Amino acid sequence: MSTSDPTAGHIELEWSLDAIRMGYRHRQEQGDIPGLAESIRRQGFLHPLTIAPDGLLICGGRRYLAAQYLGLKTVNVWVRTGISDKLSLLLAEQDENQLRLDYTDLEKASLYRELRAELAADAARRQEASRFTAEGRNPRSDGAAESTAPQTEAGDTREQAALIVTGKKGYTKLEQIGRLEELAADAAQPASVRESAQAGLDAIGQGGPVSPAYRRAQAEQSLAELERLAEDDTEPGGVRDAAARALARLRSQQATTRAAGLERVAAETLARVRGATKRRPAQTLTAAGPDEAARYPVRVFVATVDDLQGFTSHFDPVELAAALDEEQWAGFEAVLDALNEMAEQMRSARAHRLIAL
Repeated sequence: MSTSDPTAGHIELEWSLDAIRMGYRHRQEQGDIPGLAESIRRQGFLHPLTIAPDGLLICGGRRYLAAQYLGLKTVNVWVRTGISDKLSLLLAEQDENQLRLDYTDLEKASLYRELRAELAADAARRQEASRFTAEGRNPRSDGAAESTAPQTEAGDTREQAALIVTGKKGYTKLEQIGRLEELAADAAQPASVRESAQAGLDAIGQGGPVSPAYRRAQAEQSLAELERLAEDDTEPGGVRDAAARALARLRSQQATTRAAGLERVAAETLARVRGATKRRPAQTLTAAGPDEAARYPVRVFVATVDDLQGFTSHFDPVELAAALDEEQWAGFEAVLDALNEMAEQMRSARAHRLIAL
């Protein structure tokens, strides 16, 4: 028996439209209902609605809305038995829409998510039933519905659900939409992350691509974590400074950087800054005297240099020369002098090391 074959396992009746319950439908974009209603008014229903014995609508959501639009009191329906579990209802809804108005990406993701969960639960039930049978016990009849259940193992439910919804095994885009929805609804996430995820979903709802929206939300998670590190007083000063510099640099590039590149660079930068927070005790040296600064580990130096790559390209020397006061200029030259002295010491130490080798 196939859920797409309405001629098997049914009886045809005239049914009050008010007695039909539409329930939740994954399709949110119903298309041109007035146009469909006009077609029904001229030609009648080419296919009756399909309902369960309790009046729950199984197939024909757009036709049901068109009948309401026309003010019809009764409609002919096929009453189907054997479609009672959630998995069967989801598959029946998908069967109905394969040859009609296609789902939007958001609707596909919603149906995919429910199908994936039901397929995994169905596979687990069958696996449990098989175990009972192998042990010589009499399993309960708790398997899938006879007409619709695909034989799937728990490990391939994502591919199976994607194949049912889209006709292809690829599920990456559907999973990405699901992740965006999770981020947008998660009150524990920073506001900037929730807003980025919601903006991505809004763009997808308008027909925009999924991957860039997903990648920008992922990048925003890294940026939000950098912001947290920069403001966390429990972190070492060098870590806070490195996080603040990296955040300022990435924020300045955010609008002009492609989503994939921004996601990658933000994640790599966050990993470097986080690495600086995991110093080994032997590397964290206290000051030798009251006038000496505490020593930072090498990884903080490397992260700082990485963050300064391309630093000068973001400023106009002429503008800076005019804007800095005497104190600020003196501070800048002091930093340069200290860096040059440090560079000479490092060159000398490297030269001695090479000679020793």
